[in-house]
Amino acid sequence: MEIRVQNVRKEFSRYPALHDVSLDIRSGELIALLGPSGSGKTTLLRLIAGLEAPTAGRIFFGAEDASSKSVQERNVGFVFQAYALFRNMTILENISFGLKVRPRATRPPRAEIRRRALELLDLVQLSGLEQRYPQQLSGGQRQRVALARALAIEPGVLLLDEPFGALDAQVRKELRKWLREIHDRTGHTTVFVTHDQEEALELADRLVVMSQGTIEQVGTPDEVYDRPNSPFVFGFIGESSGLPVEVANGEIWAGERPLGLPAPELPAGPALLYFRPHDVEIVADGPGLSGVVAAARRVGGTRRVELELGADRQRVEVDLPFDHPAGEKSRIGFRPRRWRVYPARS
Repeated sequence: MEIRVQNVRKEFSRYPALHDVSLDIRSGELIALLGPSGSGKTTLLRLIAGLEAPTAGRIFFGAEDASSKSVQERNVGFVFQAYALFRNMTILENISFGLKVRPRATRPPRAEIRRRALELLDLVQLSGLEQRYPQQLSGGQRQRVALARALAIEPGVLLLDEPFGALDAQVRKELRKWLREIHDRTGHTTVFVTHDQEEALELADRLVVMSQGTIEQVGTPDEVYDRPNSPFVFGFIGESSGLPVEVANGEIWAGERPLGLPAPELPAGPALLYFRPHDVEIVADGPGLSGVVAAARRVGGTRRVELELGADRQRVEVDLPFDHPAGEKSRIGFRPRRWRVYPARS
């Protein structure tokens, strides 16, 4: 099922939550709506679901305008962060619920409902637990039940709102891999909301990065991570440091010092240099930056140091080999290997 969001605006009590948002979601795609709190990602998901109506604009499911259709008419499956399972029903009854409450004309026979629910229990790797109640399951198991219940109605679109947000880190990691496998097996058009960059990069076919009710960038994980189109996207996706610099004579300068980084396509003037802590090379002399170690911590097999640069003591982060001898107050010279430069906004 293809979804097209066309020039949608959403206001709550005259407060704009979305500004003229347009987005095309391909059939069978797993797409992530990613952004900080207040960016509009959950509002956009609820508009696609039919839980909210747009103030302006339209939403299409395939060629059909679904803007005024209800959740049931849109045939969407919804998975919430808080599971929303019925505590007084068994796991089997929870999964079967959406089919049992269908109008009689479209309701499958009881034996078919049971067969489908047991099939889904097997799909989400919970076979044998059908007579248990939600409170007898772990958080990860409950979220699997919630997904099975959403799939039971055979939705055209599957929507997930922070599905792993209430789970601990190890369970989230396991369920991310599992959800990707389920998606590849079922082929549903899937849209999920998250604020977790790692989760989005690992799971999604494409990312929709949102900020302040607008879409900043849409692209594959590699496109968004490697070629962010704005300082916001660079700073939000992955870890990064930013510095005010100058562009002059087709290269980047920090104060009176050339950094050895070309910028032939940028206009001369103030700019912002962004780079990632692991994408630097340590240099003893020559063009580059240098700073004094202000703090250090272990990150996996490397040591991440916080450097103070220049008289204004601007701070950036750089990764060093774990056995690097740098100590507090020592000076480190470095140069970004990969970077992006953006003209400074006036």
